This record gives sequence, structure tokens and C-alpha cells, in this order.
Amino acid sequence: MNPLIDNTQAQGTARRPGDGPRELNVLVVALDAVIPTHLPGTNMLVVAPALNSWFRRWLSDEDGARRRAEERAAVVADRLEQSGAHAEGRAGDGDPLLAIADALSTFRADEIVIAAGSQYSNRHAEQLAARAKKRFSLPTTHTAEPLPRAA
Repeated sequence: MNPLIDNTQAQGTARRPGDGPRELNVLVVALDAVIPTHLPGTNMLVVAPALNSWFRRWLSDEDGARRRAEERAAVVADRLEQSGAHAEGRAGDGDPLLAIADALSTFRADEIVIAAGSQYSNRHAEQLAARAKKRFSLPTTHTAEPLPRAA
């Protein structure tokens, strides 16, 4: 049984009385540099897929895409840290769905947030959120709040 597809094991975990509130674990898929709505104290893993053109992917030229993804993940994770969340950022696979699967193998998420700001990415984010929700059986949403510009 694959825990990435069948999440019944995680959902059935019983909490004991007196355990106290558990921190929420949120996987943020950063398609653009946006800050998702969150709760202070939330554990967040920011994964930025190494998005690339089909031609560069065909040529296996992913260095630039990976570098941009690492920068995007670091910026979003830093902003989340500044606002009170516990965040870590990393680059992910060029296919956002595979990037989510890879992240879920090491991070037990309670929820997935697809963060996208541009119009194209917003449509893509809606489709990705629907596919991720179906595949991983986790609450999945998308947000489109752009990062504030530096003064």
C-alpha cells in the first residue's frame, strides 16, 4: 500500500488525551513567489518545482530552472519565517506533481497549498490542486497573494 496515494493510515492516527494541540504541517508548492495564508507556528515545507520550457527539458538543460527554483523556495521560506511560521525551502522536480510526491516522502503534510500569482500560473494552480487532491487525498488549495515589493 502506497502512503502517498492511500492516506487512510495518517487519517486514522488516534490522539491521546493530554497530547495538546499538534502543529499543522503544510506543504507549499511555490509556482511563483507568493506568500500563502498561514497560521503562525505552522510547520511549512516550501517546494519550488524547477519549471522549464519543453525545449530545455528535451535538451536536459535544467540548471537555470533549478537555480530559479532554489531562489524562489528560499525567498518564500524566508518570508514565511519572518511572519512566524517554521519554514524550509527546496527546489523540486520540474513536474509539480512529482515534486509534491517527492516532498511527501520526507514531510508528513496535513495540507497542500499551491502558491501561484500570475494569471497563467493561477489556472495551472487550480488544475494542479485538483490533481494533487485526487492523488494524495489531502486537503489541497491554491492561493494567489503576490509577495509585497521591497521598498
